[in-house]
Amino acid sequence: DPAMLVWLDGILNTRVRPQENFAREIMELFTFGIGHYTELDVYAAARVFTGWNIRPVGNRAAGDAGFYYEFVYNGSQHDTGEKTFTFPIYRGGGRTIPARPPAEGMQDGIDFMTALATHPATARRLARKLWTFFVNEVEEPDPSLIGDAATIYLQSGTRIGPVVSYMLRSREFQNPGNWHTRYSWPVEFVARAIKEVGWVGYNLASARTPLLSMGQLLFEPPDVNGWELGQGWFTTGGMLARMNFAAGLAGTQRLNLASAAASAGSSPESLLEYFMERLSPLPYAESPRTELMAYLESGGAWTGSEAQLRLKATGLARLIVGSAEYQLV
Repeated sequence: DPAMLVWLDGILNTRVRPQENFAREIMELFTFGIGHYTELDVYAAARVFTGWNIRPVGNRAAGDAGFYYEFVYNGSQHDTGEKTFTFPIYRGGGRTIPARPPAEGMQDGIDFMTALATHPATARRLARKLWTFFVNEVEEPDPSLIGDAATIYLQSGTRIGPVVSYMLRSREFQNPGNWHTRYSWPVEFVARAIKEVGWVGYNLASARTPLLSMGQLLFEPPDVNGWELGQGWFTTGGMLARMNFAAGLAGTQRLNLASAAASAGSSPESLLEYFMERLSPLPYAESPRTELMAYLESGGAWTGSEAQLRLKATGLARLIVGSAEYQLV
């Protein structure tokens, strides 16, 4: 992909000066990970990808609306020598990509990526990533599930679809005990809150700054490793930003929240049940649930009046969306 070659400096990779960024990250981030390669492998892999570059299509200077870049293999910039690795490249166990003439040099990269994609450690790593993304990132997975998913990946020719299908059909995915066991990304938190609380009069610009304060500027990860997922989202400042966002959003929706909750306004208990159902947080333990009830019962006797609902519905939505129980999906 041209974007990948630009992002990881592949366009600077030439036979006289191999550039190692793409070679390193394809092993460290996108396949089997740290612990399965050495610095010698990084240098050999950089040589594999020499000549992989991009070229323009169309006339950008003339304002061509269809202008874009496409991948191109430049044989004159390819290192034609053999490249030896510390791990097998071929099924028979061979670790050396043979010397090839420039016109055939692109096969070096295909051989190398095939070796990475079919490596057992890559299969296990991808299976584990799919587990944490779809099922649970709070608890360790059953080793047999990861082993079965890795086997399916390898037996299906490294296609991801069959692995995802297996994961989504598994008992673990369907087990209610694995609900609310993944930490929501800021964009997931914001999108879910807007969907559940409301969006009348709310615009995208109102969400951009809070997202940045929560630690996620869309399409701009901090480095090639991406954002720190899981509990890494929940710094002190990031959680404060989430609570502030909850307050702002609930405030803009106060009239609609009160109107929608009118049928549940007969008692504090019924109002709390309505918002528990509408906002879908993790079920509260006794203590925080008691605190929510205390908030609803504070400030005088319950009447269910329009003014009281407007105040309490807004405040309750703010408290729930800003609570720890709402940060898990």
